[in-house]
Formats: sequence, C-alpha cells, structure tokens
Amino acid sequence: MLPPNFENFNFMAVVDIVAVAFIIYRMTMFIKGTRAVQLLKGFGVLIIASYLSEALNLNTLSWLLKQAWTALIVALPIVFQPELRRTLEQLGRGKLFPAQIAVMADEDRSFLIGEIVRAVGVLMKNKIGALIIIERKTGVNDVIETGTWIDGKVSGEFLVNIFIPKTPLHDGAVVVRGDRVAAAACYLPLTDDPGLSRELGTRHRAGIGITEQSDAVAVIVSEETGNLSMAVDGKLTRFLDETSLRSRLEELLQQRTTNARSFWQWRSNP
Repeated sequence: MLPPNFENFNFMAVVDIVAVAFIIYRMTMFIKGTRAVQLLKGFGVLIIASYLSEALNLNTLSWLLKQAWTALIVALPIVFQPELRRTLEQLGRGKLFPAQIAVMADEDRSFLIGEIVRAVGVLMKNKIGALIIIERKTGVNDVIETGTWIDGKVSGEFLVNIFIPKTPLHDGAVVVRGDRVAAAACYLPLTDDPGLSRELGTRHRAGIGITEQSDAVAVIVSEETGNLSMAVDGKLTRFLDETSLRSRLEELLQQRTTNARSFWQWRSNP
C-alpha cells in the first residue's frame, strides 16, 4: 500500500515532473554565458539573507529585505530585458543550445596571449585602431550577437587583418572566446563615467563600458597615437607596452583558468 502522499502518483505526475525539470534545465542553458548568471547569484544571496533574517527574528532587516523584494519584482523585466529578448529570439529561431564558454589549457592560453601580443605590436607600430575583448567567466553572448560570427582560430595575422582600415570588419570590437575569435565588428555599451578624460574616444569608452558590465578584458590600441591601453573591471590602464600587456594577460587569464569551474561550467565539464 502506498503512503498517502503517493496515492495520486501516476504516469501523468511523472510527465509533469519531467516537464518542469526540462524547463528549468533549458532556462539555465539559455542564461548560461550571459550576465544573468551573475544577477541570479545576487538574487540567491538575497534569498538566503531573507531566510536568515526571518529565522533569527531580525525584524528591521527582514522588513528592509521585504521592501527590496517588492521593488525587485517590479524591476525584474527591466533588469533581464536583454536575456529575455535573447531567449525569445532563440526560441523563434529554434536555437536551443547556446555556445559553451571555453576553459583553456595552459599551452592554449600561452599561445593565445602570444598571438594577441604579437598582433598588438604590429597595430601599435602602424597606428591601427583596435579593440579586442577577451571573454572570461561572464559570457558576452549578447555582444557577440551584434557582430559578424567568425569562430576562427586566433592568430596574430588574423587579428591584424581584421583591423586594417576600410576592410569589412575593422569597425567595432573583436570578441575572443577561448583560443578562437568568436565574432568581429561587434557593438559595445559605452561607459557613462563623467570623470573620463575628454581625449578618450569611443573605442576607449566602449572598452571600459563592456568591462563595467562583465569581467571581460578589453585591449585597446589608439589609431591617433598608437598607444596601448587595457580596461578591466571598469578601470582603464594606459600607456602599456608589449611586455606589460603580456604580464597582465598572463595574470588575468590565469585567474580565469584557475577559477573557471564555476557552478555552470562544472555542470558542463564534470
């Protein structure tokens, strides 16, 4: 005899559970590789804080969190607007499986850094403007979708050729995912920081903008001066050389390799 809770458990109940599990799984796959992952982590922290405040009778904190939840429910469609749009577009096109975020081996990372530094050296010498975005833990699929999909192996010559003036893909940013050029001619969000120097143009503001919204690394070459800059976490470091660029990339991309097995990557790479 089945326990009372299982008396109504039948084939349709199994279908119901499987359908819900499939929807949850598909939703996680849709948001994987986007900034929504980081936002959901923040929501998780708020949920835990709300539970603890109730359990420990922290009345003032509990009241504040309840007010925050009310505001967040209203703000959710606005906060997740890019991800919701992307999800509906993918459903309409039948693209149910988004690309995976690459985790590189040490030799692949060293090759990538060497090729980027080699390309940047040529671009600096010839004063060719360039903006290279290197994806790390937070995916930038929404940026990739604004450009031309390439998925080509990174090489110094390839990167230089993309940025040659008057070529089809020179205007915009190149996005590097793993050891491959994911896309070129991509549009980036511009920073709203009013404290930036007026001598910084759109390329620098775009590089800072994308690093304010993700943990990507932006490598920027000025077409006016040939100067090299790097933006990380919304902060711009100017007047770098090839040696300092290599050192910084080794440090930043090493962090990605060490920490890359986050919850989402652990699921796809057990």
